[in-house]
Amino acid sequence: MEEDSAINFEIKRCVMSKKELPTFGVGPVYVITCLIATLAGLILNKTGYLKGGNIDFPNYIMITIGSSLVVIGITLWIYAVIIQKITKEIKKGELVTTGVYSIVRNPIYSAFLLVFTGVLITAHNLYLLILPILYYLFLTILMRKTE
Repeated sequence: MEEDSAINFEIKRCVMSKKELPTFGVGPVYVITCLIATLAGLILNKTGYLKGGNIDFPNYIMITIGSSLVVIGITLWIYAVIIQKITKEIKKGELVTTGVYSIVRNPIYSAFLLVFTGVLITAHNLYLLILPILYYLFLTILMRKTE
């Protein structure tokens, strides 16, 4: 509750000072960093550098779980950005607290976390599953630094 009032105060401060709310925030930094780490992990796995972490699970299970997370992530992103028209709300200086924003504080970041995690799961490597934990910690630090 206290967190919501702090966010509302920040929005009011931006609106009162005629300062626009940031449209992107730390999103590009987070997404590009996680994308590079995911691609690097996949390349290391493909070239054999992560052999010790291979998961002995049937291929169809890992692909089903990973693909499901990717689809959920993409759906969440579409809903948060396109259906709820977040950019329009930010430009009006309004905090969105309905739809997925009433459940998840940052559904766009959550969507990317799900997509990257899903892609990493399909690689069948336990070492790569450390990355989503690091992505979450990285996001937590970025969010604290920007609030």
